[in-house]
Amino acid sequence: MQILWFIPTHGDGRYLGTSYGGRGVDLPYMQQIAQAVDNLGYIGALLPTGRSCEDAWVAASYLAAVTKRMQFLVAIRPGLTVPSVAARMAATFDRLSNGRLLINVVSGGDPVEMAGDGIHLSHDERYELTDEFLTIWRELLTHQESNFEGNYFHIQGGKILFPSVQKPYPPLWFGGSSPIAQKVAAKHVDVYLTWGETPQQVREKITHVRKLATEQGRHLKFGIRLHIIVRETTSGAWEAANQLIRYVDESAILQAQQVYARMDSEGQRRMAQLHNGNRGALEISPNLWAGVGLVRGGAGTALVGDPDTVASRILEYRDLGIDTFILSGYPHLEEAYRVAELLFPRLPLLHVPKPLASTLLSPFGEIVANQNFPPSIHNQNSYSPVTVD
Repeated sequence: MQILWFIPTHGDGRYLGTSYGGRGVDLPYMQQIAQAVDNLGYIGALLPTGRSCEDAWVAASYLAAVTKRMQFLVAIRPGLTVPSVAARMAATFDRLSNGRLLINVVSGGDPVEMAGDGIHLSHDERYELTDEFLTIWRELLTHQESNFEGNYFHIQGGKILFPSVQKPYPPLWFGGSSPIAQKVAAKHVDVYLTWGETPQQVREKITHVRKLATEQGRHLKFGIRLHIIVRETTSGAWEAANQLIRYVDESAILQAQQVYARMDSEGQRRMAQLHNGNRGALEISPNLWAGVGLVRGGAGTALVGDPDTVASRILEYRDLGIDTFILSGYPHLEEAYRVAELLFPRLPLLHVPKPLASTLLSPFGEIVANQNFPPSIHNQNSYSPVTVD
């Protein structure tokens, strides 16, 4: 298993639906989150895309300079840019970061926002364009040239002079729940993503997409995008969930649901359908809570519970075929540490750093009485006296 975190370039805070407890997301704050991701054992982080967000490529470029290991899952937007420019951007970022780029393919799901960017295509037309875009993009990075004629692109002598570090190209990630989106994923991408639906829904989706990929002679990996609310006790976790939406009122829910209703994204429709704007029935599956989706687009569900319970739920998704988890929590800096502390020891992760034997302070906490290392929680009555002055 591997876990990514999330860098909230559209804003952060302790509560949803209010400016109270809100937090400005500037470069120093993003750097704090990125450096936490870099050091705690996450393999990387997703940066969101859209007009409500800071530009993901610019932000990731700044953050790559202050990190060493983490990867950046950054969106390419078929239709908003052409394949050759997107390929050169990807190759440059991958080289300058020493192979730390992951590509998130986002075709768009809000016709109003797309029209504001000059894109006036139907839902299926956007995915037809994406199919052509990815064909050209992959050819350029694999062979460093492309000639292509389709309904949306006509490429004559397309070239890319400087290749990427990762071969044949930085991995392609993709989330789309409609039939045409799943066909495009099966044909082109490396990791198919789903938002946090119930295990039964996720099982059905994986089975179908895996079958489509097999028909293409391809093998896909699978990932899931979830929020996490984990506390030392179950009651504490549910209290934190309720606190997160304590300032969300019915007018905010109605306003958000009206925006979601105009979208033609099948994934967003499925997210909204989990709660239908009703805050009275938000636990849609054991420990899977849809409260975030009342006022937040995209990923709208969270796993809620104590560490053992949440870890068990994550492993249930793992057993369905999910091996990559993109997690987040509010506020994102503090929750990056909390999730690493409470969940990582309970999961079979690939990249959690091991403290060096010579390290004295970081694995143990604050020195007791300026003299003794505190006991392990498994050996609470035994102290190891050490003189430190």
